[in-house]
Order: sequence, then structure tokens, then C-alpha cells
Amino acid sequence: MRLCNTLTGKKEILKRPKNRPLKLFVCGPTVYDYSHIGHARTYIVFDTLVKFLRSQGYKILYLQNITDVDDKIIKRSRQQNKNPFSLARFFEREYYSDMKLLRVNSVNRYARASEYIKEIQQQIAVLLKKGYAYQTKNGLYFEVKKYKDYGKLSRQNLEALRPGWRIEPDPYKKDPLDFALWKLAKGGSTPMVRRLTRNSYKKPVIIDGEPAWWSPWGWGRPGWHIEDTAITQKFFGPQYDLHGAGVDLKFPHHESEIAQQESASGKKPFVKIWLHVGHLLVKNKKMSKSLGNFITIKDFLKQFGKVDETNLLRWIILRQHYRSPVDYNEKIAKGAKKSLETIQEFLEKLRMAKVASIKYKVLSIKIDVKKYENLFNRAMKDDFNTPKAIATIFELIASLQDKIWKLPPSQVKKIEVFITEKLKLLGIIIKLPKIPRKIMVLSAQRENLRSNQQFIQADHLRKKIEALGYRVEDTTFGSLIQRKS
Repeated sequence: MRLCNTLTGKKEILKRPKNRPLKLFVCGPTVYDYSHIGHARTYIVFDTLVKFLRSQGYKILYLQNITDVDDKIIKRSRQQNKNPFSLARFFEREYYSDMKLLRVNSVNRYARASEYIKEIQQQIAVLLKKGYAYQTKNGLYFEVKKYKDYGKLSRQNLEALRPGWRIEPDPYKKDPLDFALWKLAKGGSTPMVRRLTRNSYKKPVIIDGEPAWWSPWGWGRPGWHIEDTAITQKFFGPQYDLHGAGVDLKFPHHESEIAQQESASGKKPFVKIWLHVGHLLVKNKKMSKSLGNFITIKDFLKQFGKVDETNLLRWIILRQHYRSPVDYNEKIAKGAKKSLETIQEFLEKLRMAKVASIKYKVLSIKIDVKKYENLFNRAMKDDFNTPKAIATIFELIASLQDKIWKLPPSQVKKIEVFITEKLKLLGIIIKLPKIPRKIMVLSAQRENLRSNQQFIQADHLRKKIEALGYRVEDTTFGSLIQRKS
């Protein structure tokens, strides 16, 4: 398996660790709103990658964090006059609900940032002791200039970026690029707050609408970047195999993660291979909540009627290479719907061919299914090329369109297993619809008329079947009935 490492810009072999599982961390959601289909792209990509790797014999520990302490949560909770923890728990539950609907079920463990305050404070203390962090009256910051490799992942020109940088403004910072490790609570030194219990990491208080924990530096809360490295340090240690997320987190979030962890541990590399999923665009603009052009996962799953919307969304995402941007529009959705219908129609033909091949003597045509298996796996192993892997399924289907009624039972079974198992790896579950008894009775009557050469009456029944929402395809072994799209 070769994957394109964002850090080096090269495809690198994913080595199997000895005597331990491969460790993967993916940045999870900040739970202040409903997740949109841009988020879905990232989580579907890594869910599919993990499922494929496990099918190839890899043991994987897949960890994802839940950012439940963050500026965005605080801002939204103030707007809605809610407790920030209650707000975060609500949207965390909604996120899990979305992932269940999307069949994203490969994550081994979710870790809430709020449950690792002790580990966060320990990592900050190490950075202070080693001289990589400093304190102002507003908080503790990582001093970017002390870490010489800052910017190596995203290849940013820091000198050009520095003058206009406005993230985490603080007039007492040494450098505009320095980022917060611990944000001190406003009013955290008042007599009322000082009297609060200071002997527990597990008992946050709300100060001026913000969650705060007691620390050696006063009441406050963690910065965003330190949450992730403290969590991965806890579960994986200072170094691990794979880190993934959307491309928008490359800078400054992942740059800051690298700087923190490598400075704290003194070990390089922090992560062996970095994977970044391209943007999902709408009208050539990044889908985001700030622009208001996002489609929530729940809204997407409501808009396509009787189509299996989960299949559709996963198919839209996996038909594109994970590193490429996708400009979502109705045309893409219709194209994905059509290609899924092609597969479903073929599986319905296989179902009929299976019965026909047992009932009638057919020619012993052999199809090299193993060849397509190898092509599929080769594509997936080449930087997770799902579009090319999907193409092998359609190559097989195309090669069989004029041979399907001549296949022996064993071949029909192998082809059916190949297609359904590969789709399952992609998270696609196609359920073949049951044809209503009324339609089957009409079809049987039509077949009887055709066998007696009563073609006008048979054509009348065809039109009746089509008016009821089904189409008829006459085959060597009888009529194939399929629901219209």
C-alpha cells in the first residue's frame, strides 16, 4: 500500500507495524453545529480506507477526537443562551447519528477534549520547562520561532504571512504566529472564583459563559491545537503512523500539532504519513458554515426520495480521488445516481441468470474474476485510488452484458460475490427490490400470451406494467422486471 504523504509530497509505503496495530488519528468535529457534507467527505474517505486496510490484513487502532471545548462552541452557546457543555453534547449526539446513517463505523474510539485536561496541562508544563512556551496576562502561548521547522507541512512563507496574521490576537504575544496553549479565564482571579475547589481536573466551572478548569496558571481552558496532541500522546505515545483530516486543517492546526509534540518529546517525526482530503466545493467555493453555502448531512439525506441516500453520498465522494477537490452540484448527484442504478440493474440480471443457469443448460463461459479482483486491489493500493477501483467493477459489467445469460451457476455466484463484496468495502449496500405479486402475475400472463404469439395483447400488458412504475426487458429465459428509477 502506497499513500501520498503530505509532508514529503511523495507516495510512501505504508509499513505494517510488528506486534502492534497500525495507529491512525483523524481530527473529529467541533461540536457546535450540524455536520455538513464537506465533513462527510473526510469521514467517509477514512472509513473506507480503514475498511480496505482491514480487508488486507492490517490491524488498525482508529482514534478520533471530539472538540467539545472551543471558541465556536462558546460563541454559539452565548447566542442561544445555553450552557456550552449542553450545546456540545447535543451536537455530539447529532454527529454520531449522522455517522451511523452514513455507515461510518470503523472508528475504535472517540475522545472528548474535555476529558483529557490533565494530559493537556502536563504537555503544556513540559513545553514551558523546555522553553517553547511562555505566559502573558491572557494565557500561555507556544513560541513559534523556537521551533525551526514550523511551516514544513504546508510550506507556508511565514514572513509573508506574519504581518497580517490575526488568529488569537493578544497585544502581549511575542509574535503574531504564536498560538494559544491555555486561555486564562477573564475574571478568573476574582475572590468568588478563587474560593472554588482547585483540586480536580474533572470539575470545570463556567466563568463569564466560558468553561474553565483550575491549572497551575489559573482558571482557564485549553487552546485547540494542544487538545489533539495531548489525546494522541495518551493513546499512541509521542509518535504514530497515520494522521488524517481535511486539507483546510493543514495550516495552522497540523503545523501546530507537529511543533507541540516534537518540541515536547524531542522525537521526529511526530507522524510518519500525513493524509489530507480535498475540499468539497459548492459553485467553486469551499463549503463552510461561515459562507452559509453548506448542505447538512441530514438535509442531503432527505432530498433524494426513494434513492438510498447513503449509497448516493458515499458514491459521489468515492468516485473522486480523495486528494482532489469536488465541486458538488445536481449534475454530479444525478451521474452518481445513474451509475448506482446501472450496478443495481446488473445485479438484478445476475439474480435472474442464477435461476436460469440452474434451470436450463447454458454454455460454460468462464470469466477471470480474479483478474478484476487484482485490478481493484491494485488501484486501492495506489494512493487509495477509489475512482480507478470503481472503474474495474464497471469494466466487468460491460464485459458481461452480452454473455450474462450464458454463464454457468458457479460463475454467476463468483461475479455476484465480487461485486457485492467490493461495494461493501466502499460502504455501499445495494438491496435488490422485491417485485410486487401483482406485477409478477401480470408478467406471467404476458409471457403466456407471448408464447401463444398473442403479441398485441402481450404489448397491452407491457404498457400496463410500465404504467405501474416497472419496465420489462425480454431475455433468453423470460422477462426481467425492474422498477423504474
